[in-house]
Amino acid sequence: MGGTIAKHTRAGYRVGICDLTLAEMSSNGNVDTRREEAAEAGRILGLASRSNLGLPDRGLYMTKEHVDAITLEIRKFKPRIVFAPYWQDRHPDHVACSHLVQEAVFNAKLRRYLPDTEPVLVEQLYFYFINDVFDTDVLINVTDSYSSKTDALRAYASQFDPATGGNSYVATPLNQGYLERVEARDRLLGQKRMVPYAEGFVSKLPMIVDLF
Repeated sequence: MGGTIAKHTRAGYRVGICDLTLAEMSSNGNVDTRREEAAEAGRILGLASRSNLGLPDRGLYMTKEHVDAITLEIRKFKPRIVFAPYWQDRHPDHVACSHLVQEAVFNAKLRRYLPDTEPVLVEQLYFYFINDVFDTDVLINVTDSYSSKTDALRAYASQFDPATGGNSYVATPLNQGYLERVEARDRLLGQKRMVPYAEGFVSKLPMIVDLF
């Protein structure tokens, strides 16, 4: 959803990203490299903040510890809108993240939950696609911000560029045409509403439009 992020930051909205893990189990790159790449991607997208909870990579589970960490992050930054990965994905951590964020968004509004911190009511929770794409409820025209999205993705050179890893580089779905597949997906989504590029989102709640 980098195009949507860039579109909002250009319009003056404050957008932050919270990473759950340090990607210490990643097949390519290392924690320091991934941290630098994340910072560069954040700069390109114009983020107001980027934090990392340091939860275990390939160790995300529905535990109180993990839910509380995300709940406290929501209460710290008080977002109006939260985005999480769609709940079906090839990567188990993306699936776990989706469920953890849903639990945390619900808990964040409960005044008796972690009562030492102020409750926060998130107005809307949307889900974005990482690998696959399913039926969308909302399309965002990201044509004018698409170059920022692609630049931000390419900032993760350790994941997409075999030249960065030398002989130790491992073939993964990310370096086997992933960037091209993302662009093809966004073009197909855009075609639904006759725009060059769009990003799709899902909402579990019905959309409400106040016309007057």
